[in-house]
Amino acid sequence: MRKAANDMDNLKNIANQALEALKTAGAEKAKCDVGFSETHEFNVDGGKFSLFRTLFDKHLVMTAIKAGKKGCVRQNCYDHETIVSAAEACLATAESSLPDEAWDIAPLGENRDFEYGAVKPDLDKFFFRCRELMDDISERYPKVIVEQMIMTHRETTSVHANTNGVVFGEHCGSYSVEIMFSAHEGELASSFSGSYFKTDNLDTRFIDCAGVAKDLSDIEKQITTRTLDGKFSGVMILTPGCLREFLSFALGSFTGDGGLLEGTSPWKDKLGQQVADTSITVSDVPSDPRIICGEKVTADGFAAEDYSIIKDGILESFMISQYVANKTGFPRAKNTSGSIIMKNGGKPLDEIIAGIDKGIVVGRFSGGQPSSNGDFSGVAKNSFLVENGKITDALSETMISGNLADMLNSVYGISSETVADGSSVLPYAAFSGITVSGK
Repeated sequence: MRKAANDMDNLKNIANQALEALKTAGAEKAKCDVGFSETHEFNVDGGKFSLFRTLFDKHLVMTAIKAGKKGCVRQNCYDHETIVSAAEACLATAESSLPDEAWDIAPLGENRDFEYGAVKPDLDKFFFRCRELMDDISERYPKVIVEQMIMTHRETTSVHANTNGVVFGEHCGSYSVEIMFSAHEGELASSFSGSYFKTDNLDTRFIDCAGVAKDLSDIEKQITTRTLDGKFSGVMILTPGCLREFLSFALGSFTGDGGLLEGTSPWKDKLGQQVADTSITVSDVPSDPRIICGEKVTADGFAAEDYSIIKDGILESFMISQYVANKTGFPRAKNTSGSIIMKNGGKPLDEIIAGIDKGIVVGRFSGGQPSSNGDFSGVAKNSFLVENGKITDALSETMISGNLADMLNSVYGISSETVADGSSVLPYAAFSGITVSGK
């Protein structure tokens, strides 16, 4: 790992040059992020391997604060002359902006270098696993066609430093697999669906990772669909992948920078209060071993820590940046990774379904951004109808609507099963009172 150490030292030297240039240009406070990455990528198109390539990228982001004004520039050159020129441009940008005393940089803490994940790829074994996945899909799910698959290994080396003396170094690597597929039988075909996961080892068959096998099995059942007649209010079951999307909507709108800064969040005055059903516990946990290459350093330059967002339905933290924390007086989020883990429930999914009179299982959701109060409306895709405790038919595209805040307070059940895709760990979750509309 001598090369990695040399690379880190070189990046720290560049960071120091950047900070010195920013101070010389007039910055009172400054920070910079500098790094590079190497990505190896395999592609499958139309069921056939079509591409292998290696991509290189580097960046230097410089931020300056002067008299409460902030400027920021981004470039991909590290030579001294370019750094000096960029620093001057950064200060010019700051001087032309409006002052805001909330802008700040992280204080000095314990500086560290981190190395984690699969920093060096085994490309032969990676390619073997990719071919094995294609063979497994063909053998186990013969009606499925892999429309596209993108398989990557990304190695990143980076440094965050600021004029308070903060210096963090990171060297990390991981594999990822993204699949888009559909199912066909004669002239009939399903809609598109997909799977995604990250991993830092190659010891497991890819078809057994995350929810890949379940996604493939479901898509074969969706070749023939029926149109829902009429409208009903019932239970909506979200698959882990779809739950992640809904949680992202809710947490982003209700606990994120925008909603708190603009005052539109319905939870803006709810810190420490009940905002969801007592069965809901959601945390941001980058240190969990099921999270691959979890965040070590926040975007603001703090050492990342795990924290609870909602515990037993009580709002414990907002997911806000240092800037918004300074503007609002609320504590900043202890990490910025979005490594969401939701506590599972005590019943298997089958038991939850068995108690539902009328409902829908939603695999994908297509709709616009929910309103600031949480109202949402859109199309349920890759979905199934639930009637009298059983999954009956695959549905063609069906409208669903509701309110995110109400939904989180109307939990019908949370499954004991979870899916860990390397970025999150989520169960199946069922919510009452959702409007489902057909023709």
